[in-house]
Amino acid sequence: MFRIFRKNKAKTGAVQDVQLRPVEKDGQEALDRRLEDSRRQFGRQLQSLIDGYDRIDDDLFDDLETTLLTADVGVAATLRIMEALRAAVDNGVITQPNQVLPAVQAELFEIIEPCEQFLDVPAGRKPFVILMVGVNGAGKTTTIGKLAQRFKQDGLQVMLAAGDTFRAAAVEQLKSWGERNDVPVVAQSTGADSAAVIFDALQSAQAKGVDVLIADTAGRLHTQSNLMEELRKIHRVLGRLDDTAPHEVMLVVDAGNGQNALNQAKEFNAAVPVSGITVTKLDGTARGGVLFAIAESLGVPIRFIGVGESARDLRPFDAGTFINAILPLG
Repeated sequence: MFRIFRKNKAKTGAVQDVQLRPVEKDGQEALDRRLEDSRRQFGRQLQSLIDGYDRIDDDLFDDLETTLLTADVGVAATLRIMEALRAAVDNGVITQPNQVLPAVQAELFEIIEPCEQFLDVPAGRKPFVILMVGVNGAGKTTTIGKLAQRFKQDGLQVMLAAGDTFRAAAVEQLKSWGERNDVPVVAQSTGADSAAVIFDALQSAQAKGVDVLIADTAGRLHTQSNLMEELRKIHRVLGRLDDTAPHEVMLVVDAGNGQNALNQAKEFNAAVPVSGITVTKLDGTARGGVLFAIAESLGVPIRFIGVGESARDLRPFDAGTFINAILPLG
C-alpha cells in the first residue's frame, strides 16, 4: 500500500490522504524504479525546494512555479496548481511550507485522474479497430506488437495491418511481431496506398471474425499537412466498411520530447479525433511531467505508459501509482 493526497471536497484548498494499492503485477519491477529520472527531476527537486524555506512567501511560490515548468508540467497545469495554492494560503488552509507538497500532489491527481481510462474491447463489436498514429521514432510499431501480445494473452483473435507503406523496414518489423505472437499481418508492397491496405485488412478481419484489428500508419511530423490529410482519408475509408470505425485512434508520443509531445497531441487531435494516448520511453527520460500537461490541455485518456523493452513494460496507466512514483510523500 502507499499513500497519496487528494483534494478534500468539503473544504476549499484542504487535502486528505488516502491509501492505494500498487497495480504492478507479480514479477514486474515497481514503477518508481522505472521512473527514477522523472522522480529525481520532479519529486526530489520539489522536496529540496520546500526544505529550503521556513515560511511561505512570494519567493517560494516563484521557485515552485519555475520548478513545475522545468519539469514539463506545462503552462496551463502549472498556472492551475499555483492558483489553487495561493487560494489555499489566502483562506488559511496552508500556513507552513510542509503543507505545500501534499497540496501540489492533490492538484496533480485532480488533473490526471480523469485520464485514467483503460482501453476496453467490447465483446459484441468485431472487429474492434485501433488506428495507431504518431511521429517517427515514438515507438508506434513496437507498441502495436506489445498490444497484440496483450490482446492475444487475453484470449482475443488479433490481426495487424501494415499501413506504414513508406518504410519497408516498418512492414518487416510488423511482420516480425506478427510471427512472434502468431498474429496475421495484412501487407502490400512498399509505396502502396496506405488507406487501401487498411481497407483490405478490415475486410479480411470482418470475414474471419477477428476480435481486434490494429492498423499501423506511417510516422509523420504533425506539421506535414499532406500526411495529416492522409490520416483523415484512412479514417474516412474505414467508415465505409464500418460507420463506427475506427473505434480507437491511439496516438503514441515519446515522453522524451517534453512539451513537443503536447504540441504533437494537439495537432494530431485536430486532424483525427484522438481517443487515447500511449506515452512511451518514460524509463529513459526525466520529462514524465508532460503527462500532466497533456491531461490538463486535452483531457484525452492515457491508455498505456511504456517503461521498458518487454511487452510487460507496456503498462495500463494508473494515476495514483504514477504520481506516487514521481512525487512520493510517504
